[in-house]
Amino acid sequence: MAKAKVLVLGELRQDALENLKEKCDVVIGPEGHRMKDDRQWVLDHIAAYDGVIVAKMVFDREMIDAAKNLKIISTYGVGYDHVDTKYAKEKGIIVSNCPNSVRRPTAELALTLLLASARRVHFYDHSLREGVFLNVSEYDNQGYTVEGKTLGILGMGNIGQLVAQFAAALGMKVIYHNRHQLSSDVEKKLNATYVDFDTLVKQADFLTLHAPATKETNHIINKDVFKVMKPTAFLINVARGSLVDEKDLIEAVKHGEIAGAGLDVYEDEPHIDPELFKLDNVVLTPHAGSATHIARYNLSKEAAKNVYSFLVDDKAINKIN
Repeated sequence: MAKAKVLVLGELRQDALENLKEKCDVVIGPEGHRMKDDRQWVLDHIAAYDGVIVAKMVFDREMIDAAKNLKIISTYGVGYDHVDTKYAKEKGIIVSNCPNSVRRPTAELALTLLLASARRVHFYDHSLREGVFLNVSEYDNQGYTVEGKTLGILGMGNIGQLVAQFAAALGMKVIYHNRHQLSSDVEKKLNATYVDFDTLVKQADFLTLHAPATKETNHIINKDVFKVMKPTAFLINVARGSLVDEKDLIEAVKHGEIAGAGLDVYEDEPHIDPELFKLDNVVLTPHAGSATHIARYNLSKEAAKNVYSFLVDDKAINKIN
């Protein structure tokens, strides 16, 4: 019996694909750096494949219609807003993501950005590189202590819950808003309190985002939110750039409506609004939530397992549609 054919799109760790290569006929496609040319290549070849692993390439109706024999799309990451999951389902194609591998590294980066923002790491680093050894005895050159502060979490899934655990270890109070309230047992374990969205943004000293990109969450953080946030509050986003209206954020930081931000994701990646570079109270990282050596290895293995578990073992894991 012929092996199922799988197309891998993205810079996956090849040493993590051994099981996939043993069980399936694997082709490594374009890497996604020349998105327009790569897309046409995939459109021309995707009909030959039973499964595909997708990093950043958009799998919309056109792409899915071209995939005549496709049975599964596995996203290389937890996000899947670049895949039309509803249309894929209509065509009998399942979509799976990788929630397990990204959980800890993304939560760690959220904590890193929170602490870097609170302790003004970018401001200090930039000043030193410019030859200025700041007098930190001056009030205006001091940062913020996180102990006793309120962490507001928007989106209390796997990553949000781990961030809550980290925050508890730092002595922070945790409030959260989610599509569905957690069970009382989980809330007790996390020492977290469910609040409505308005209360979340008003009470948070640090507001961290862990919600998916949907029509409902698009620009959920905007000028109206910034106006009611504390002027001493920080925004942390390691989820999706579309959750935040970037222009509104820049204006809010410039005018002191909030104290600053820590951002790993942006509205128009890889392009970043140059105004963000001018703000010493904004810490920036290049969508690096899962960018650790072990995380990328585990992520590649998880994406591959989604595919061969379904095509070979007929078990759909991490299914999202």
